[in-house]
Amino acid sequence: MSKSEAEFLGGKQVRPRDGSGWRELWLREDWWAIWLGLGIVVIGYLLFVNGSSLRWIAVAPSKWSSFDELGAHFAANSLRYIAQFAAWLAIFSMALGALGHKARDFIPAFLLLYILSILIFAIGQWTEANRYNLEPPLVALVVGLVFSNLVGLPKSFDAGFRVEFYIKTGIVLLGATLPFTLIVWAGPTAIAQASIVSIATFLVIYFVGVRLGLDKRLAATLGAGGAVCGVSASIAIAGAVGAKKEHAPIAITLVILWAIVMIFLLPFVASALHLPSGVGGAWIGTSEFADAAGFAAAQTYGDLAAHGAVAGTGDQALFSYSLMKVVGRDVWIGIWAFVLAVVATTRWERNGIEGQADLGQIWWRFPKFVIGFLIASLIVTAVTSGYSLAEYGKVVNPTLVAPIRDLRTWAFIFCFLSIGLTTRFRELAHAGGRPFLAFTSGVVVNVVLGFILSVLVFGSYWAHVGH
Repeated sequence: MSKSEAEFLGGKQVRPRDGSGWRELWLREDWWAIWLGLGIVVIGYLLFVNGSSLRWIAVAPSKWSSFDELGAHFAANSLRYIAQFAAWLAIFSMALGALGHKARDFIPAFLLLYILSILIFAIGQWTEANRYNLEPPLVALVVGLVFSNLVGLPKSFDAGFRVEFYIKTGIVLLGATLPFTLIVWAGPTAIAQASIVSIATFLVIYFVGVRLGLDKRLAATLGAGGAVCGVSASIAIAGAVGAKKEHAPIAITLVILWAIVMIFLLPFVASALHLPSGVGGAWIGTSEFADAAGFAAAQTYGDLAAHGAVAGTGDQALFSYSLMKVVGRDVWIGIWAFVLAVVATTRWERNGIEGQADLGQIWWRFPKFVIGFLIASLIVTAVTSGYSLAEYGKVVNPTLVAPIRDLRTWAFIFCFLSIGLTTRFRELAHAGGRPFLAFTSGVVVNVVLGFILSVLVFGSYWAHVGH
């Protein structure tokens, strides 16, 4: 937190005295992230209930296998990309202007950011991207690092690389893609298994990391990346605990590294043990770290079932994987974000309140965008409460949730490009091998505990799931 936001008196950080607390609503970045994120969600909701959608403005590259297909997509949708760029530019400029930044410095930098983001999003939509685990946020980080360390950009461009603003806005949008109704649809078995794994893996990674001397915020970011949904959880928790800008990239790099290993390892071991497809899919869902990699592994195992190599059907592997990973574990993002935001605010703030401050101090320091995440989730929860899981997949997801998910991905790409564009390689290398050891301890827990739960404890349930 900068000195412009707080005064330091006798080593204690206290509320600023430059006006009413209500001024926070338009003078703090957290609140602007909430207004922008919830504004998008509310507009999406209003369009949805009136039979329309955000899809037109939420344009993103579609799946492609050749440059001709990609070129045809951009030719057919050029007006939509121009409109989207103008919309992002308008809302971010308005917010940053209210926060005291100059639009003339922001515009050229954001133009470069958006052009690079289009290319990165397109790479992520390549039909072979899953094979190489080319997650857009990770690609964005790498591209940004290359530009920053090997090419170089004018210092004035930093005005457009608003790392925390983009990540906070993206986290609010993330909430809209995780309605609480998913918990009901997953069922008690999936939620129980996901909860056991999420808690156990997080605690192991966190305490091993702290024992190895890692910053608590880095340890928490690593823990969430291993325990929940690798990329998204690392982003969300890093923001919630006020982690350093290099912490989330370190976590995501380890997530992707182990996710690639698991793509090959889990289906191979599961088939060697002749696990039914539903059981194998559940184990993959409990043990994988990234959604795209997990889908690839589950699809591989489903293909083995389709060809008779293991018992069950191909659909069972994907269904059980989705229940465990995409629903059961991913809904923990909001829980960990809220809990860790409270812990970081009350216990880890070295110049702050630690454990003795009043509720007003806690509220002032609490990352408000976490509340935006929960409100966005509640909005979509209310919308989906009258739908079944099948109706959600056919009606709500493509019309309401998917466009918001695409806009969320844009925001995350903006964020990780900005991290890369303002980071030097030495900052990422500074952590050394300790994060790897901490995260790997969680990998062991994930795989072993996931096997015990998927095969030995709940094996009969997963063997018949989807029947």
